[in-house]
Order: sequence, then structure tokens, then C-alpha cells
Amino acid sequence: MKIQNSALFQEMQSMALEAGRSNSNNAIPTQTQPTSSAQFGDLLTNALDTVSNHQREAKEKVTALEMGDRSVSLAEVMIASQKSSVAFEATVQVRNKLVESYKEIMNMPV
Repeated sequence: MKIQNSALFQEMQSMALEAGRSNSNNAIPTQTQPTSSAQFGDLLTNALDTVSNHQREAKEKVTALEMGDRSVSLAEVMIASQKSSVAFEATVQVRNKLVESYKEIMNMPV
């Protein structure tokens, strides 16, 4: 019984500390925080740039292999192609989820 009480007490203390930190952080804003939409936009842009780079790299390796460049192996080409394919499929799935979420939000009664 004593062990449970001390664990509960410790949890309550940690929650109180967290609440105190969040209140002190919200009381005096020292600098403007970027909005979550800007962060999300940057994250999405970076992800799309990464997918584009994977596709460009795969295309360059395929072209090099087709031209007979001996420094590029078939394994490298296949791996780059698969990376590109997986990244593109993941991007399409994220887009589908975003569209689905948007439709759900728009159909919510206000």
C-alpha cells in the first residue's frame, strides 16, 4: 500500500512540475513561435523534395546503366528504383489520408 501511494505521489509531483513549466512558458512569450501550419508546410515541402531527389537519382542511374557506364551496377539501379517507388507510394498514401481527413472535417457539423 505504501509503494502504491509513493508512486502516486511521485506521479502527482511530476504532473505538478510539468504544469508549472507550461504556465511559466505561456506567461511571458519571449519570441514568436512559428505556427504549426508553417511547420507542417515546411515538413511537407521537405518530404516532397526528398521524393523528387530519389526519383531524379533513380532516373540518372537508369540512364547511366543504359548508356553503358560501368561504374553503375544493376543492383544500384534496382535499389535506387525501389527507393523511389516506395517513397512515391508513401507520399500518395499520405496525400490520400490528408484528403480523407479534410473531407471528414468539412462534413462535421459546427
